[in-house]
Amino acid sequence: MSAADLVKFLLVDDLDENLLALEALLRREGLECLKARSGEEALELLLVHDVALALLDVQMPGMDGFELAEFLRANERTRHIPIIFLTAGSADAQRRFRGYETGAVDFLQKPLDAGILRSKSNVFFDLYEQRRQIIAQRDALERMTHSLQLADRRKNAFLGMVGHELRNPIMALGAGLHLLSRGRSADAAEQLRGQMARQVDHMTRLIEDLLDVARIDQGKIVLRADRMDLADAVALAVEISRPQIDAREHRLTIELPEAPVWLHADAARIAQVVSNLLANAAKYTLPGGAIHLVARREGAQVAIEVRDTGVGIPPEMQAQVFDLFAQVERGGEQSDGLGIGLALVRQLVTLHGGTIALKESVVGQGSTFLVRLPCENGVSDDLVLDAIARS
Repeated sequence: MSAADLVKFLLVDDLDENLLALEALLRREGLECLKARSGEEALELLLVHDVALALLDVQMPGMDGFELAEFLRANERTRHIPIIFLTAGSADAQRRFRGYETGAVDFLQKPLDAGILRSKSNVFFDLYEQRRQIIAQRDALERMTHSLQLADRRKNAFLGMVGHELRNPIMALGAGLHLLSRGRSADAAEQLRGQMARQVDHMTRLIEDLLDVARIDQGKIVLRADRMDLADAVALAVEISRPQIDAREHRLTIELPEAPVWLHADAARIAQVVSNLLANAAKYTLPGGAIHLVARREGAQVAIEVRDTGVGIPPEMQAQVFDLFAQVERGGEQSDGLGIGLALVRQLVTLHGGTIALKESVVGQGSTFLVRLPCENGVSDDLVLDAIARS
């Protein structure tokens, strides 16, 4: 049991032998005893500790038990603490009345009956623990309620985005079919079919991303891992992303190691990771901007960086950038897409035993994402070749 889980109680008596005897009498698992030899020392302890019960000796030099109890009741932090008075002196009605007037729950005469004191104290220890559990459950319910409300808002926003994203290509397809039915020249019909094919590709990509997220969440995705060269995955990723990059007239530069970087991974999924990062960079970079893709070996890993000169990510959004449906405004415009690209990238990278992070982002200057993946067998080829050369 940790110190934070212990139930604390306070003993106040000016005689050490009384403190030791009371502590021994009330000792049980899960309790921590705080001992004070004066009212002043007790107040110092109560500044930093919450206690379930205070047992106060009435007759003490300086501040007596009654005065200490009055201080406790006058303070917002300590007014709820149950107080049991212990006295070896007279327990006449007047003294009892004064004790109860200061908020005491009981007034016990010394010599004490061990069974009665233990029984009464245990009631307050148990009540304190129950109250603490209720507070913890209340806080957990509040957190759950907040999470559910946030999830509901995200769900509604997501449904709106899905409707927007799918409506546009469906309308374009409907218009294309209408125009084709009216008879067009061969060149015009071919142009329409090309436009319709691009809309179908766009819808297919959106739906596949949605299905991938669902498959990973349900543990249904299976990696087809094999020995692969990173350069091949990068080439495929660039081919997939090239239309979006060219459409916005971005300058794309690529730096790869001269020697092959071998991974034991799913080549199609690694290409998907890189293409999603490139597509994200293209989406958030204004026309004419630059995108830089760099891969380098770092010991037993390969590091892949994608930098852009885009709009950047506001500091308050950076912690959420890998969350599902997270969207960043694009230069004052509403972003397209469903906000699942980076969430999907993180899931795929994690499945490969790697990590992804937002390395840097400055509003108006761009962002840098860093992916780390293990090389084949966790050892880089440079190390293998060096070992062969030495043998």
